[in-house]
Amino acid sequence: MKLYIKNMVCNRCVMVVREELEKAGLQPRSVILGEAELAGDPSEPQLRMLEERLNVLGFELLEDRKKQQIEKIRLLIINQVQQGEIPEHFSLITYISQNLHRDYSALSRLFSEVEGITIEQFFILQKIEKVKELLLYNELSLSEIAFRLGYSSVAHLSGQFKKITGLTPSSFRQSHPAHRSALDEVHR
Repeated sequence: MKLYIKNMVCNRCVMVVREELEKAGLQPRSVILGEAELAGDPSEPQLRMLEERLNVLGFELLEDRKKQQIEKIRLLIINQVQQGEIPEHFSLITYISQNLHRDYSALSRLFSEVEGITIEQFFILQKIEKVKELLLYNELSLSEIAFRLGYSSVAHLSGQFKKITGLTPSSFRQSHPAHRSALDEVHR
């Protein structure tokens, strides 16, 4: 049986969810970002107990198919951005459609309906969080960051960054790192 879990966005999350599954007496075959596959079917009381434990830890067990699709989209985008290498002519439409084997326009409508923002806006917000991270590491120039994250120019990155954060990238770099958000909280 497959379980879909919201807010499972990093390797530490995978480890925590695996531990919770094992504590609940469930045998995970695999646990990857956003989902876990179990060796058998859990009982209803086991599922409710697991759901309560996951909620306490900031995760949500997704039973609704729409929410499962949304979480798959979110994880695809988060994973792509966190790799830190987005090709210059990257197509979000192609990337989402090919990975989920679904029509992009239907996925886009669903995402907007449920999340209150478009897939493109979510992608931009994720990229800006990655820019913040890279700026705070202070290892790359702004042009290197722009290139790595698929921006057409430093001006494009700077304009988008200022529009979202209210700061220029250089002002942000000099400010306190408290401006960063957790990946699963970026869209809120």
